[in-house]
Amino acid sequence: MAKNNNKPKVRLIPLGGLGEVGKNMMVVECNNDMLVIDAGLMFPEDEMLGIDLVLPDFTYLRKNKDKVKGIVLTHGHEDHIGALPYLLRQINAKVYGTRLTLGLIKVKLEEFGLGKSTKLVEIHPKNAVNIGCFRLEFFRMSHSIPDGVGLAIHTPAGLIVHSGDFKLDQTPIDGNIIEFDKISTFREKGVLALLSDSTNAEMEGFTPSERVVGENLRKIFERAKGRIIVASFASHIHRIQQVIDTAHKFGRKIAVTGKSMANNVEIAGELGYLKVPKKMIIHPAEMKKYSQKQICVLSTGSQGEPLSALARMANHEHKWIDVGEGDTVIISASAVPGNEKSIFQTIDRLFRCGADVYYESISGVHVSGHGAQEELKLLINMVRPEYFVPIHGEYRHLKHHAALALELGIPKNNIFIANNGDVIEFDGNGSARMKERVTAGEVLVDGLGVGDIGDVVLRDRQQLASDGILIVVVTIDKQTGRLVAAPDLVTRGFVYVKESGELLDEAKDHVVATLERTAAGSITDWAVLKADVRRALSSYIYDKIKRRPMIMPIIVEV
Repeated sequence: MAKNNNKPKVRLIPLGGLGEVGKNMMVVECNNDMLVIDAGLMFPEDEMLGIDLVLPDFTYLRKNKDKVKGIVLTHGHEDHIGALPYLLRQINAKVYGTRLTLGLIKVKLEEFGLGKSTKLVEIHPKNAVNIGCFRLEFFRMSHSIPDGVGLAIHTPAGLIVHSGDFKLDQTPIDGNIIEFDKISTFREKGVLALLSDSTNAEMEGFTPSERVVGENLRKIFERAKGRIIVASFASHIHRIQQVIDTAHKFGRKIAVTGKSMANNVEIAGELGYLKVPKKMIIHPAEMKKYSQKQICVLSTGSQGEPLSALARMANHEHKWIDVGEGDTVIISASAVPGNEKSIFQTIDRLFRCGADVYYESISGVHVSGHGAQEELKLLINMVRPEYFVPIHGEYRHLKHHAALALELGIPKNNIFIANNGDVIEFDGNGSARMKERVTAGEVLVDGLGVGDIGDVVLRDRQQLASDGILIVVVTIDKQTGRLVAAPDLVTRGFVYVKESGELLDEAKDHVVATLERTAAGSITDWAVLKADVRRALSSYIYDKIKRRPMIMPIIVEV
């Protein structure tokens, strides 16, 4: 590239989605313009006790909110759109997405009271748009939800291509083939950098087509003797279409249960992305009008969520469906990292109910929506970028993807394996480097609280879950600091009081001895007294039973 020092610098700043699966968010920055690509959430890991959702840290965007010219969504999965309502509470910006993506977003925004205040702009692969100093072209990509697109971002420093989530499915369910011809033209124009999905970078070969699932579903429907219950991601419209097609072929009605599943089926049907025969979908309350062999249930709960429809069925708590002998349950999804335990617990309960259960590892009822190694290599070769940035994946995925790029001839110094918050700067002269970091991390959502739960609270919750709590109530004389009455000990999740009377009696003796020492030294400061009691009890309990409960002294002065 020719040297031109007058060209403005362009910066790539991932705020989520690197070194993890979820909360995808990428910022492209040039002069006083910022473009945000995706605003996703992540579901909590097991140790995040009581946490409902995990969001990207919006601090950098909040500080530069006047520079944010637009938010572009690549597709409608939660890990790409789920954080958008939380972001729009802090930043006022236009939101760009394809028809289905915006349809799914509208429901979320209305729930948050943002439906009227947010400007939504529909995009289409045929039409380019200008956002700030960026010109964006879109190209159709194949994924596990319709209307997914990749981005070609024309910047003053050069062309940056963002793949979105993709696999190179040659036989997509909706017939919309990837726009290979358009992608190839980018190579002719010269691509400065490619940002590419790394989710399946460990998997050799090609990811099977979605149509493979349809054939396996047909075989299971043929064998089923009673009701069929299919649990899938509510946003997996292609999978839902295949379930509807197969159920129709075998003369079954579809009952939809689970709020998100019902919403998405309705939205996708209204927008024409789901083809549903007339009068095929019935309300769950109508199932009693039909025989078991005439029913197919579409349900949420493929990730073992405790309050999902499938979990309630397995626990005999669902209003209309009680799983039992003769039922067939199909869990048509892969486990999101961290959800494996809850999924298999749900599967075990379904088996105990007497159902036949089919799931990914034994029956081929799911294929990934992300490309494997040969597909990733093909995209790199089609684009032939000068620089390569693997995105969307845990660190090992990024490393494997980088190795593929190196194998294909991308120079090692031109491959950036970044972390959330890293800044990759292109100087406009054809060179790039890693710069200073910006604030990035995670914000935890617990109920209506957003960001009010931090590491200290999580650590306390983990300690409570592990060893319980011991509350020590002591009444002391305000003047002398001496005990007025014997201490009271209250425990929760620590020991069973009736069987641990001796331990607790000795613990009381240690509290008394500690307070007598402090009183002898004329110590009446609450903080000192509490620290001494906590230290003495902690040491005693650990020596006796090797546990570390949370110890909470409460001092009452009289």
